[in-house]
Amino acid sequence: MASEKEFISLLNQHQKIVYKVCNLYMDRHSDREDLFQEITLQAWKAYGNFRGDAKFSTWLYRVALNTAITFFRKEKKKPEIFSTDIIPEQPEEPDTLIEEQVKAMYAAIGDLSKIDKAIIMLYLEDYSYAEIGEMMGITANNVAVKMSRIKIKLKEETQKQLATN
Repeated sequence: MASEKEFISLLNQHQKIVYKVCNLYMDRHSDREDLFQEITLQAWKAYGNFRGDAKFSTWLYRVALNTAITFFRKEKKKPEIFSTDIIPEQPEEPDTLIEEQVKAMYAAIGDLSKIDKAIIMLYLEDYSYAEIGEMMGITANNVAVKMSRIKIKLKEETQKQLATN
């Protein structure tokens, strides 16, 4: 089937998008793998409706983010199971102030709402407010307002994180 080959080719070209979304919404490796499979499945199911009005990458971001948010909600409802066999690794001490700042920033991003995480991720990928708005289903002006609030929140939370370390 030509559309199947086309889909696989496009997905292979843009799989980094799916990995970024998985890494943003899931902490454990096994959960990221599950989410990757779910996003791929949902993208395949929706591919027949892809009209090409937007770039494939834009469409894939939208499918991936919607799937991740739905998947994340389902995962939150499941009880967390801890194994006593696994001893968590001790985190290495950061060598530089920059590493500490980056860790603090990612921790702050991790504390954002699902929608704000998606917006900041797309912003960090250098998408314009108009493109982010298209992917998220909101106006570019709404993206600008949200980004302003997100930046303030991230700055405050990053400073708190650094102050406690």
